[in-house]
Amino acid sequence: MNHGPLPQQTPERPPHPTFSEALVFWLKLGFLSFGGPAGQIALMHTELVERRRWIGEKRFLHALNYCMLLPGPEAQQLATYIGWLLHRSVGGVVAGLLFVLPSLFILIGLSWIYVALGNTPLVAGLFYGIKPAVTAIVLQAAWRIGSRSLKNMALRGIAVAAFLAIFVLHLPFPAIVLGAALIGVAGARFAPDFFRGSAHGASAASYGSAVIDDDTPLAAHTRFRRGRLAVVLALGVAAWLLPMGLLTAGLGWQHIYTQMGWFFTKAALLTFGGAYAVLPYVYQGAVLQFGWLSATQMIDGLALGETTPGPLIMVVAFVGFVGAWGALPFGAEHAFAGAALAALLVTWFTFLPSFVFILAGAPLVESTHGNLHFSAPLSAITAAVVGVVLNLALFFAWHVLWPQGFDGAFEWPAAVLAVLAAVALLYWKRGVIEVLAACAGCGLLLSVMR
Repeated sequence: MNHGPLPQQTPERPPHPTFSEALVFWLKLGFLSFGGPAGQIALMHTELVERRRWIGEKRFLHALNYCMLLPGPEAQQLATYIGWLLHRSVGGVVAGLLFVLPSLFILIGLSWIYVALGNTPLVAGLFYGIKPAVTAIVLQAAWRIGSRSLKNMALRGIAVAAFLAIFVLHLPFPAIVLGAALIGVAGARFAPDFFRGSAHGASAASYGSAVIDDDTPLAAHTRFRRGRLAVVLALGVAAWLLPMGLLTAGLGWQHIYTQMGWFFTKAALLTFGGAYAVLPYVYQGAVLQFGWLSATQMIDGLALGETTPGPLIMVVAFVGFVGAWGALPFGAEHAFAGAALAALLVTWFTFLPSFVFILAGAPLVESTHGNLHFSAPLSAITAAVVGVVLNLALFFAWHVLWPQGFDGAFEWPAAVLAVLAAVALLYWKRGVIEVLAACAGCGLLLSVMR
């Protein structure tokens, strides 16, 4: 006789991971986290929620939603947050650092190859094929963000307004973000239905009991305390003020190191919406304002960032390296040392705020759930980011297809590669690394045929 399906057995709660186990995992993640923020977050979900069950589904999504609210790289911030949940502040710092350091050292090496050998036919051919792929990747990012966030006409209107603001009026990116946030604040009060939900909604999936489960009581170190908040903020300010003070006192305010430190501090604090959102701001400053590198070099840097593990915003290390290589702060005989130090400084000033945001704000985040006053500005900012990233895709297309300006020749081979890359990404759903490798091979073949 059929008595119906047997009740599902819930797997037992796994033991709390030791610090050493977590250390090995975060190190491995730092070397394997390809695919941009979406791929990195998916990898962490697979490993931490589904496979290892170190954190429950709802707790994971709650942490992710608030990391999306913050300026800076959300995947790195999420790793820091989960590391903090598991092993207090030291666990958060270790998780965040190991998410960044492998890609930093890899990118310094690739940046050196780029500036030293970039004009050779082999490297030039590879980059000829990669650049159209990068244009398609940025277009895919605009499509991906827009498809999940532009749920109604109000949000679509914000995206169009943001595009016109940066493309036609040339407004700075922070002003666009601020305007979108204010619209979100007003929307939460007067039209809340337009701004409900966020980029990452709840899920009904269940993978069994987790170490930090959805109903696990708050651990002692996750409870908010004013004294702890003051200590974290004081340490964060000191960690910024000490190197900035030394640079200003020793080298002067106008030195390239000091200006890079100040510029990338602002980039870290003022750019919401992930790596693709910060790129227009970095372009405006590094290319147009300071002239640290050219528009073509900016595209090449993004291509290198796409091919390395870790957060895509690590492209700032390339910007620092190439900018200092051209400025030669220690002279031509120490070009590599001067450029590598710039990459390290830029990375420090870019990621320091992310650690402070998580370690200072995570206890408050753990005590809040589903607050519309926080999620509505995020929804509006995310909508604005779609317009800004679309502008970035057009900027890249212009420099790739008309490298000598509109008066110069149109690069038909690059156009064909860009279209094929877009089809592969958007229609065939191929991975970023696959598309980059295929386009690099085509670029190399074209350079040989010429």
